[in-house]
Amino acid sequence: MLDFNRLTRIKEERPLLHCVSNIVSANDCANLALAVGASPMMAQAAEEMAEITAISSATVLNTGTPDRERFEVCRVCGRAAQAVGQPVVLDPVGVGASSWRLKEVTKLLEAFRPSVIRVNLSEAEALCRQEGREQGVDSTASAAPEKRVKLAEELAERYAATVLLTGPEDIICDGVRILSTSGGSGRMALVTGTGCMLSVLCGAFAAVEPDTAAAAALASAFWKLCAERASAAAQDRGIGSFRAELINAAELTDAKALEARGNIRIISG
Repeated sequence: MLDFNRLTRIKEERPLLHCVSNIVSANDCANLALAVGASPMMAQAAEEMAEITAISSATVLNTGTPDRERFEVCRVCGRAAQAVGQPVVLDPVGVGASSWRLKEVTKLLEAFRPSVIRVNLSEAEALCRQEGREQGVDSTASAAPEKRVKLAEELAERYAATVLLTGPEDIICDGVRILSTSGGSGRMALVTGTGCMLSVLCGAFAAVEPDTAAAAALASAFWKLCAERASAAAQDRGIGSFRAELINAAELTDAKALEARGNIRIISG
C-alpha cells in the first residue's frame, strides 16, 4: 500500500539531500528540492564527500556532465552512503553516449549498490549492453510496453536495485514488484533537466520512505502530476512559463492531490 502522506513528511522533516548534480540542471534541482520541502546541498569536492554524506538523509548522484573527478566523487559518496545504510539514487545520464561514460558508470555500479537507478529507455538499453539510441543525453528510442517492462526487470535483477524507467508511462521495478505511472505532459521534453529533477524527487521520497519501489513510484506520480498542472497553468505561453510553473506545482501539490490524481498502477507483485 502506497503512503501518499510521505509527501507531507518531506515538508515536516526537511531531509538533507546531498546532490552531486550536473552543471546544466543543478540550480533547478536545488530549487525543486526546496519546493517540496527538502534541504538540498550541492557539494562537489572529493575532500568533503564522506563527511557531507554522513550528515545527509539521501544522496543523489548524477553523471550528466562527467569527468574523472566527478566519477571519483560519486564513488566516494556511494560507498559512504552504503556504509551507513543511506538511500542512494543514481542517474546515469547519457550513459550510452560514449564508451568511456559507459565504462565509468559500470565501475560505479560495481563499487556500490544504488537504492534507485533512474534511467530513460536508451540508458537502460546501454546498461543492459543493448544498442542504445541517444541524441546527446536524450533518448530517441521507443519500445513496446512489454519490452520496457522486461528492460526494467533485467536492470533491477542485475544491479539488485529499484529501477525507475521513464517514458510516456514510467515503469518501476524492484525485482519483485512492477508498477507504472501515467500522465504528465509532452512539454517536459522541452525543458532541460526534468529527468535530473525526477531523480532528486526520488531522493526526497526515499529519505522518508524506506520502501524504495514505493518511493520511486510516488516521486514519478508526483512529477507527472506537477507536469499536468504546470501545462494547465502555462496554457499557450512559452516553455519558459511552463518551466516556472513546474516549480510552482511542486510547492503547491499536496498529499491529498497526489492521492486523488496520481496515476499509479500495480502491474505485478
